[in-house]
Amino acid sequence: MAESKITTNHEEIRRWVEQRGGHPAKVKGTEREGESGGGLLRIDYPGYSGEETLEEITWEQFFDQFEKNALAFLYQDTLESGEMSRFSKLIDRDSTEAKAA
Repeated sequence: MAESKITTNHEEIRRWVEQRGGHPAKVKGTEREGESGGGLLRIDYPGYSGEETLEEITWEQFFDQFEKNALAFLYQDTLESGEMSRFSKLIDRDSTEAKAA
């Protein structure tokens, strides 16, 4: 099984995402009223299903919400086959999943 890693390092996250052609995004319509830059965070990749539901945001906006929500980035560098993986997930830093890593 391919190994998963967890980080909160902004540069590591940005580098991993950009190496795979991705960019930070939020789910459209998930901001709280009066909240600037909020919303459910995602990583979007061109050509995937997020075109209608995701809105691209800046890395600054992404990491602002990332920190406000105490998130961690769970990711996988390669698939079992050795190919580059795009698997990632935003998790709560205090979750059992984060503590197990």
